[in-house]
Amino acid sequence: MSAAAAYARVLRSGGFGRLWLGSSVSLLGDGMTLLALSWFVVERQGAGGLGLLGFCFSAPVVVGGLLVGPLLDRWDKRTVMIADSVLRAACVGSVPVAAAAGGVPRWLPFAVAAVHGLLKMVPMAGFPALIPELVDESGLDTANALESLSFSVATVVGPAVAGVLVGAVGAPRVLIVDAASFLAFAALTATVRRPASPAPAGPVAEDAEGAEGNTAPVAGTSMRDVLRDPVIAVTTVAFMLFNIADGMLLLVIGPWLAKNELSGGASALGGLVAALAAGECLGALLAGSRTADSAVRPLLRRIGLLQTGAALGFLGVLGEPRTVVVGAGFFAVGLLSAPMTVRAQSLRMRRIPPGLHGRAFAWLRTLMQGTAPLGSVAAALFLDHGGLVPAALTMALVAGLPGLYLLLAPVTGRRPVRAAAARGR
Repeated sequence: MSAAAAYARVLRSGGFGRLWLGSSVSLLGDGMTLLALSWFVVERQGAGGLGLLGFCFSAPVVVGGLLVGPLLDRWDKRTVMIADSVLRAACVGSVPVAAAAGGVPRWLPFAVAAVHGLLKMVPMAGFPALIPELVDESGLDTANALESLSFSVATVVGPAVAGVLVGAVGAPRVLIVDAASFLAFAALTATVRRPASPAPAGPVAEDAEGAEGNTAPVAGTSMRDVLRDPVIAVTTVAFMLFNIADGMLLLVIGPWLAKNELSGGASALGGLVAALAAGECLGALLAGSRTADSAVRPLLRRIGLLQTGAALGFLGVLGEPRTVVVGAGFFAVGLLSAPMTVRAQSLRMRRIPPGLHGRAFAWLRTLMQGTAPLGSVAAALFLDHGGLVPAALTMALVAGLPGLYLLLAPVTGRRPVRAAAARGR
């Protein structure tokens, strides 16, 4: 099957195409809101207000990630996602309403950011939890590639469009677009007709498998069983460490290079982000064009090889002041990290029992995304006290060593079979 045919087949599967379209539109709106609120706050409250806004956007994600997972497993996932979208549309829309009524209270942008962060994991966990219910197993990689593609495009296009609109109509009115995007997501989600109710999380037997065995669901009924599964555990830790390096690159080193070492200033930073996003888009499209072998050991080796290669891309920052060389490094990181993410997410979907998908994706994504701020702190310390070279080497090692472990260590999907529970004896 050609790549185009694979994508067309998945987009027609069980309402997935409509759900993906709604999610993509909503992600674009999110990117616009981040820039518009940041501009609104920095104009009125300066750098201190901007720091508080960033905290409100990010800190509640950890709490929300722990809370929304059980909701997604207990209730119809579509209902939870629709309610979330309507609530956040009203929340974001309160800023332009307040502006039209005479003035935006100083506290309101921070409250909007806090609600936004608290509920962020509803679509981020709900969408992947729905994918296995809408797409057959052969289409998982393609569906996950499309989700990754949405994030990459929204990262660049959302803020870019918002930057133009803020200058034309003002920051509060830009938030109307995000409110509308939430309502569009809710409407499209409501058209998904396939059952999206929670599946029973009963014990699932796993065949005793060798190093090349298939990714059968882990035995057990709780998140503890999921987290103790060696395949889930090792890939989650590997991605947590990779995201430390990613946080160093995107949150600190990229902006620092654009300001101090590269010609072009803010335009250079935009080019670096665009190069990373372009790599992610291409990598996701290539990963989704064919289904990888679902056997555990070969799949872990492939993920490890991709992560090791992406780690080498971090060394591209040493090419400064040549913007093209640094940009090539950003592109390589995106090109190799996107298929790494696609393969690992499909692996988790196959191994985690359906009744735990909501909690699993909420908690695992919270863990993996929660390490990026550690990278920003580490990068700032390196640049202040050691310079760019040790920072670059640290990024490569932190991201690369877990990749080498996945590539070389004898991790398999073998787990004890709970025969009595699984077979009803």
